[in-house]
Amino acid sequence: MMDSFQRALSDSLRPGVLLLSLAPLALMLLLALGAGTNYWDEAVVWAHGWVGQAAWLDWSLGWLNADTAAQVRGVLAPLVVVALVTPLVVAGALLLVALLMTPAMLRLVARHRFATLARLGGGVRSWFGSVSFSLGSTALALLLLLVSLPLWLVPPLILVLPPLIFGWLTYRVMSYDVLAEHATPAERRALVRRHRMPLLAMGVITGYLSAAPAIVWASGLLFAALFWLLVPVAIWIYTWVFALSALWFAHYCLQALSQQRLPQPASTLVKALPHE
Repeated sequence: MMDSFQRALSDSLRPGVLLLSLAPLALMLLLALGAGTNYWDEAVVWAHGWVGQAAWLDWSLGWLNADTAAQVRGVLAPLVVVALVTPLVVAGALLLVALLMTPAMLRLVARHRFATLARLGGGVRSWFGSVSFSLGSTALALLLLLVSLPLWLVPPLILVLPPLIFGWLTYRVMSYDVLAEHATPAERRALVRRHRMPLLAMGVITGYLSAAPAIVWASGLLFAALFWLLVPVAIWIYTWVFALSALWFAHYCLQALSQQRLPQPASTLVKALPHE
């Protein structure tokens, strides 16, 4: 895992990869700006109403005077909107990276490290399979986030549940996409089954890394003068984190696939034979 991560980090800083990350960024910015222009005010008004009716918040702010409590509620309302929008931004960034960047980064890794590794998958059918698998997994992850939303009010769980769900999503999408071109379905299933825990750990680590840009995203609300600078930076960091993740999974999975295809040692074959 660490060797693959170091290689992925080095590749993610290549000028070509950084330039490629601008495509998902541009699409995410257009979507974010369009949604913000049309729905931001209504969303903040809704959040003000929700914050105003939250009994637990009344209890928490009871020791403040009325003016200070009103100011705190005014800050919390847009932060609530950001907290609800962030999962959509993260899922969108992951999906766009999977569709727009992963094939190019997979070719980069394969060309430099695994040029002789046979490509037994690929083709139009595998591309449509990757797209449908990514969309299905993303929809399921968003459903899990929606169902778990009430648990986010419990302070420890908000630091655990979203990264775990996004970690699971990253593990599912990336392990499928980076193996779709090189591995047969049987090889992919066997590899994922054998390496499930390391792959899931890589996904969870990526999930926690993807939580960091939310600090930059929320800072754009606290420092209004920097809002239009910090939000694009946050979205680009999301894109770069998932690009790093795609490279990490590519290095790890292609190395595991090449080892899986090695002939089994004679001792292993002898043990596998039934005893007379």
